[in-house]
Amino acid sequence: MNSRIKAIIQALFVVFLWATSWVFIKIGLQDIPPLTFAGLRYMIAFLCLLIVLLFNKAKSEIGSLSKQKWGTFILLGFLFYATTQGASFVALYYLPAVTVNLIWSFSSVAVALLGIIWLAEKPTRFQWIGILLALLGAAIYFYPVTIPQAQYFGVIIALVGVGANAFSSILGRSINRIKEHHPLVVTVISMGAGSILLVGVGLYTEGIPIIDIKGWGIILLLAILNTAFAFTLWNHTLRTLSAVESSIINSTMLIWIPILAVSFMGETVTGKAIIGLVIVGIGTLIVQVRMEKNT
Repeated sequence: MNSRIKAIIQALFVVFLWATSWVFIKIGLQDIPPLTFAGLRYMIAFLCLLIVLLFNKAKSEIGSLSKQKWGTFILLGFLFYATTQGASFVALYYLPAVTVNLIWSFSSVAVALLGIIWLAEKPTRFQWIGILLALLGAAIYFYPVTIPQAQYFGVIIALVGVGANAFSSILGRSINRIKEHHPLVVTVISMGAGSILLVGVGLYTEGIPIIDIKGWGIILLLAILNTAFAFTLWNHTLRTLSAVESSIINSTMLIWIPILAVSFMGETVTGKAIIGLVIVGIGTLIVQVRMEKNT
């Protein structure tokens, strides 16, 4: 099999795994508090990747890291894992997966706008069209605005997560584009810091949960297969696929999640919502593809 076709299939499989995570998270949230749930997922994934790092030559980089680098990687962990992932679990606790999926798709738009300030990357005319399309799609999806009062908190938390995800993306790109450190080193340190904070905050605010066998099964599945294995396989595909190809494949999450939400979680999607999702998907894809080309 052609190496590029093989990489595309592997990348599509990873994205599908990430999409199924939303189903398992919604199921797990019925019994497991969101912050502790997220913390345990990424703590176990961190331990798995730490073992991988110990048998990788990249581990030699750790001893040479400066205090500034440690601080930067830890900050990335606090933003991407503790805040972004914690917010996604809390948002999924209060909102339908399809709604969270749509709000989350605006991360690339937020990154493009923040890039103007932090990376001196001005959006192209094509990107501005993508941003406007994404906003139009969201307006169609939510019109008329009928968000139940019980879901307001979930929407706010989801928007906080989008902001944190955008800031962490900017920080991550500033770290990775200089190609000074192995991605595994950055991932292990940042995931470790973020997961420790998540577990600590979760246990402090939510108490010690009672998790049954089904709950632990979901946590282990998400941690080992959908996180540690999926991130490793995704990074492997990046050796073959271009940034644009990876961006397009990753954008199919916007399609997979509504399908899985309707099929396995009993959520409903109206024709108007589908039109809104499609327009948002096209807009964010335009923004993301152009952004990756400029990276």
